[in-house]
Amino acid sequence: MAKKAKDSSIQSEPEAVYQLKVTLDGIRPSIWRRIQVRGDITLFKLHKILQVVMGWDDYHLHKFVIVGEDYSVISREADMLGTDFKEEKRFKLNRVIPGEKFKFTYEYDFGDSWGHTILVEKIFRPVEELKAPVCLKGKRSAPPEDCGGVGGYYHLLKALRDPNHPEHAYLQTWAGDDYNPEYFDADVVSERLKKIR
Repeated sequence: MAKKAKDSSIQSEPEAVYQLKVTLDGIRPSIWRRIQVRGDITLFKLHKILQVVMGWDDYHLHKFVIVGEDYSVISREADMLGTDFKEEKRFKLNRVIPGEKFKFTYEYDFGDSWGHTILVEKIFRPVEELKAPVCLKGKRSAPPEDCGGVGGYYHLLKALRDPNHPEHAYLQTWAGDDYNPEYFDADVVSERLKKIR
């Protein structure tokens, strides 16, 4: 009996999409982003995505903490911290996240210690494959790199708002004349996300 030829018109289901809400810890009013990513990305790629959506420059070390395990890029600098990191390039999102409504953390810059709470809002199968990560919505600009953590950020905002503050001119130049703490454009961020490989 002859074997049936495989039907080339049958295609596999699109990869599941994870909708994540990313909130910067300790800041009020809150700074947050809502993004959609494929479930089969590595944690390393998620790190790259988070750098874009938060407006960070990827100058510093980072880690994910998921169910008590620390994930990062294994490097000499990371090893010096004495933490037993798991190599994030080897772990995919859909293998470490148990399901919807699950929360995990992402910390960037262990000096300024920018903690982010990431909530898995939903997991779904799209009609069409998600070609690139998407930023759906968000509020406010992230603090500038190296501004000194939450306390330094509040100090920066106070100085920028008050033309009579002794550090107003210096910090305005340092932060950049185009820095607006209230600004966020999800469409611009989504365009930048298309460039992530």
